[in-house]
Amino acid sequence: MNDIDWAAIWQNLVTFAVTYEAPLRIVGVIVGAVLLRWILLLSIGRVVDRVVYGVKKAQNVEHTTELSASPLHAVRVVQRTRTMGSVTRNLVTWAIVSVAFVLVLSELNFSVTALIASAGILGAALGFGAQSVVKDMLNGLFMVFEDQLGVGDIVDLGEATGVVENVGVRVTQVRDVNGTLWFVRNGEILRVGNKSQGWARVIIDLPIPYSSDVHAVEETMLATANGLAQDPAWKRKVLEAPEIWGIESISAEALVVRLVVKVRTADQWEIARELRLRLKLALDDMGVSLPALNRVVMDGLDRPTARKGSPRTKPIPLPDDEARS
Repeated sequence: MNDIDWAAIWQNLVTFAVTYEAPLRIVGVIVGAVLLRWILLLSIGRVVDRVVYGVKKAQNVEHTTELSASPLHAVRVVQRTRTMGSVTRNLVTWAIVSVAFVLVLSELNFSVTALIASAGILGAALGFGAQSVVKDMLNGLFMVFEDQLGVGDIVDLGEATGVVENVGVRVTQVRDVNGTLWFVRNGEILRVGNKSQGWARVIIDLPIPYSSDVHAVEETMLATANGLAQDPAWKRKVLEAPEIWGIESISAEALVVRLVVKVRTADQWEIARELRLRLKLALDDMGVSLPALNRVVMDGLDRPTARKGSPRTKPIPLPDDEARS
């Protein structure tokens, strides 16, 4: 077996490295950026998963959807952690890509200083157009840091209302009840109505006829709501005992009695539907029928009108005509 000439091999490698130094450095920068991004995203994902797993383990649930029956703080921790993870991933990606781009340009013998100066001049020229992007990014960061919204929250952003699916640095994605995915620029969000923080309230305004016994109806409504609150299937979703707030309004058609129940967020619509069904059945048992809110009142039909006479007959005078004569 011939001996391997390691010296020649090493010399060839050195020659190759010197000849292709710039391309090898560029490849190294790109590979390093990809590996660094992968490591950082993996670390962020592990932190997020660990926090979510810890919350699920503490609440003894298997899926995060079951956290709606858990304490409100646990739900908020999961939502906020996932939102922060999503935003941090976007920031890491943008930062690594920007640094890698500058390093690659420097390896290609581009003057980074001149590029920065040119970018400054270009930025001044495009300042009015770029300010909207900066506004979107800053507003998105402040919304996340101030916990205005999070992934999984039910929000009202004005034009878009639904469940937050993703919070990016520049755009927030909201899925409405019809399944439409809305992309809302963070800089265009002037107000955030969050329906998933703290607690919610089910409000039932029930119209009843004037002839009804108001006190009896109120007692029946309260007993029905208490029955739902004590039901094992609903008990953990109701935070406080139901309350009757009395007659909310009096209209030409009916009296409106208001019933309120303080419940957990994201469950208010389901509880409201169940409560309406139980109230309807309870009022049917009482013999109270809800008034039809379609009465039409027409004025002036009882007053007689003058009839036009024929050429051979005189019109019959009305009392108003005789008074004027």
